[in-house]
Amino acid sequence: MAGRGLTALLLVAVSAAFLAGARAGGARPGNSARFDLLRLAPASLADLARSDRQRMAFIASHGRRRARETAAGSSAAAFEMPLTSGAYTGIGQYFVRFRVGTPAQPFLLVADTGSDLTWVKCRRPAANSSESGSGSGRAFRPEDSRTWAPISCASDTCTKSLPFSLATCPTPGSPCAYDYRYKDGSAARGTVGTESATIALSGRGREERKAKLKGLVLGCTSSYTGPSFEVSDGVLSLGYSDVSFASHAASRFAGRFSYCLVDHLSPRNATSYLTFGPNPAVASSSSPSSPAPASCTAAAPRPRPRARQTPLLLDRRMRPFYDVAVKAVSVAGQFLKIPRAVWDVDAGGGVILDSGTSLTVLAKPAYRAVVAALSEGLAGLPRVTMDPFEYCYNWTSPSGDVTLPKMAVHFAGAARLEPPGKSYVIDAAPGVKCIGLQEGPWPGISVIGNILQQEHLWEFDIKNRRLKFQRSRCTH
Repeated sequence: MAGRGLTALLLVAVSAAFLAGARAGGARPGNSARFDLLRLAPASLADLARSDRQRMAFIASHGRRRARETAAGSSAAAFEMPLTSGAYTGIGQYFVRFRVGTPAQPFLLVADTGSDLTWVKCRRPAANSSESGSGSGRAFRPEDSRTWAPISCASDTCTKSLPFSLATCPTPGSPCAYDYRYKDGSAARGTVGTESATIALSGRGREERKAKLKGLVLGCTSSYTGPSFEVSDGVLSLGYSDVSFASHAASRFAGRFSYCLVDHLSPRNATSYLTFGPNPAVASSSSPSSPAPASCTAAAPRPRPRARQTPLLLDRRMRPFYDVAVKAVSVAGQFLKIPRAVWDVDAGGGVILDSGTSLTVLAKPAYRAVVAALSEGLAGLPRVTMDPFEYCYNWTSPSGDVTLPKMAVHFAGAARLEPPGKSYVIDAAPGVKCIGLQEGPWPGISVIGNILQQEHLWEFDIKNRRLKFQRSRCTH
């Protein structure tokens, strides 16, 4: 996630539910909402690993200015939202531009599949406020929005539907509050309400229109401490939860969303996208690409990559994370000897797909087997020491061509993820590459992080409980 505080925030909501065991019509097929994602400049690998470890610790414990507007879910067009880059912030995450309120106010949010609360920094008029965090940057002003509606602390929504709400309720009319505190001392405090988000329609016509996605649960963070929130305006919740933005938007757009993450070392202007609804880029079967130019008509069209499919488990104990059924890992075509329990939630294991973790984390038995096989294939290279990795190599003057062993993650349903070598043997420093995996505790959950997900298009079909993925450059 985007730092220590945010890591804890995103995971606090799931901890109690996971340890306790449970907490407990879509739009027309042609409609979709697209959000462009922009890769952030990478932080240091040590910082990324530190942030991932904190996140894992918790997982283990668990156009036109006046465009015409319409309601989301209408038959007018598909929905599209323009996005901007957050690469200059240097935190190795993916950001999305988000417009909320009426009139709409723009914010830069972390797009995170491990969060069930969408929140933005708020500034409220107060006579004697000494809390830190109001700052001088962008801040949502609920009093200026015609569509902001506070949720009462005495309401069923606050007491029964929001797992992150506080029990404190001074009066029945008091707003529903949250107070997230983290192991490193970071915190976010605020109140919850409902709001409308503005998303751009992407119809076939030339006129740009906009849509209001109403009834979103939105956190209004009036006070925060810690470095995690200095480079963003909040969080866009893509987690599996009844109150997340992903669930709310997907329920209106065919029950699904998808994203594609560009190479984490791409230039700051490289963009990818987040889409709600059917994504035409997700190919269910091999199909021809666009016709070749006239000068190349003799060449046969290249087939589009085929999307692979596996069940999306959606185990309530894992909320708000998306868990998947991994069956095995292979290196250089050989299946590794990893206990089945590592992949089984009921046996103390399990695997989640998480856009908020940078480095892939494998439970100890899986980690040991995978790095042993990969390091065997790299045995001819001189070893170097570099934190936080166990296996790093001098890549400046290899004796001959180095062929990376091919690693594959095998999912239920015969689907397999075959990431490019740069996703698991990563550039750590000039002339140095490292096996970019981290060891997690056992028993414990394994996490497929965003570096291993890069240059793939991922579709989360919540309605039909399916995960599709395919190779992609991700850029427009």
